[in-house]
Amino acid sequence: MRPFSISGIDHIVLRVADLDASLRFYEDILGCRKERELPDLGLYQLRAGRQLIDLVTVGSKLGGKIPVNPDGKNQDHFCLTLDTFDEDILREWLSSHGIEASEVGERYGAKGYGLSVYIQDPDGNTVELKADVGIPLS
Repeated sequence: MRPFSISGIDHIVLRVADLDASLRFYEDILGCRKERELPDLGLYQLRAGRQLIDLVTVGSKLGGKIPVNPDGKNQDHFCLTLDTFDEDILREWLSSHGIEASEVGERYGAKGYGLSVYIQDPDGNTVELKADVGIPLS
């Protein structure tokens, strides 16, 4: 039996070539509001309801150097919120399915800071698994 369940999507991370155009689109057209920005990392976080849309600029520390490709994959990763987060049990579960997880880190998301790990899906897409804020962390 799976030792956790997914309670929602915490955030998505999009690589963008033109930050101003992306901010206009998400803020002015869609109505998201800027919540946090870390220009040294190239990270701009927009509130989208209870979730976040993270924009990372190409050429920045987080956005990497590969240009945005309108016909290609520009999503960096998406993050799923877990209802429970016990690192040992989570690692054991993932390992039993042949999935390696990154080191645990405390990372910011839609509900604030929480522990998380990164994994890869079968197609190489990065998925972040993040503790829901307010639950017991082991």
